[in-house]
Amino acid sequence: MSFNLSTLNLNSRLPEVGTSIFSVMSKMALEHGAINLSQGFPDFPVSSTLIDLIHQKMKEGHNQYAPMPGTPQLRKMIAEVVFKTYQREINFETEVTITAGGTEALFASIAGLIREGDEVILFDPSYDSYDPAIRLNGGIPVHLNLAPPDFAIDWSEVKKKITSRTRMIMINTPHNPAGSVLSSSDLKMLEQLAQEHDLIILSDEVYERIIFENKSHESVLKYPGLAQRSIAVFSFGKTFHATGWKVGYTIASENITREIRKAHQFITFSVNTPVQLALADYLSDPENYLHLGKFYQQKRDFFLEQIKGTSLQPLPCYGSYFQLLSFQGVSKKSDVAMAEWMTKEMKLAPIPVSAFYKDQTDHQLLRFCFAKSEDTLKKAGEIVRKI
Repeated sequence: MSFNLSTLNLNSRLPEVGTSIFSVMSKMALEHGAINLSQGFPDFPVSSTLIDLIHQKMKEGHNQYAPMPGTPQLRKMIAEVVFKTYQREINFETEVTITAGGTEALFASIAGLIREGDEVILFDPSYDSYDPAIRLNGGIPVHLNLAPPDFAIDWSEVKKKITSRTRMIMINTPHNPAGSVLSSSDLKMLEQLAQEHDLIILSDEVYERIIFENKSHESVLKYPGLAQRSIAVFSFGKTFHATGWKVGYTIASENITREIRKAHQFITFSVNTPVQLALADYLSDPENYLHLGKFYQQKRDFFLEQIKGTSLQPLPCYGSYFQLLSFQGVSKKSDVAMAEWMTKEMKLAPIPVSAFYKDQTDHQLLRFCFAKSEDTLKKAGEIVRKI
């Protein structure tokens, strides 16, 4: 008996989801020979010291499965760094879990804690994995739109969205794609709401080290009332310019971590061993991560200098390695059409910011990644100045 796949009723759980905008724009950039400032990855080398450490760990024979939660060496070093950074003591055995990048950390957290019918409040523009991860695990995403130029959260609107089914609030600071950062008053308000309504907070902090203008990163780990009911998500890929290694981690209280690990063990089980051990050694020197904000602020400023003279208007950027440019008054195109035109005709690929909104809200904004070499940013600037 033959089986016709074309007639198979798959009943997709994500029927409207196709290839991500990042893949689409990167493919378009490649096809048209455009400079790719769409996808968020650096085009400059990873530290040779870190590369050598990985090679050393491989040669020493550390090439088999790591423990499911992560190697003790790396988890212990993370706990030390967290104490130095946020003055918060954490138990590396029970509160730190190494994941396959920040995206898996987010997914495992949602999979472990969101039940059928639970509502999760999130703020758009948001990273494209948030909504599907909630829905795949039976949750109901509740989207709240933030608006330029500051993308500030209106906490009175958040209060209106909280119901008896609300289980979690997701935040992202520093913010991708907006480049905004949450303030101490934001975190205090969040702490109050979380305690009042018995909520879990999932805090995407993968750009924690990439923050500018002498602003401080307001992590959930700094607030006792939040820390006990929050999951903080981090990424070594962002911190050490190695997005392809896919190594991240979660920090959460023991009872929350227990649930995250239940999901993590069946999603990834464990993350590659030699990179974990090398990262543990590399983190022992704070000089390897303390100056990242200054490094990327110089890149942001360099990019802004290169685009002086363009009709596009930069929005404030206080963190991450993305700069938003507004083309209001320049063109009546949608941001998707503008991004496609720029890629095909101008040979420079950005990301349309409407892709980060569930309802495709179009503020005529484009996102550009400035985690690039000066040569790349110079060439991109020459193009932008022509617009």
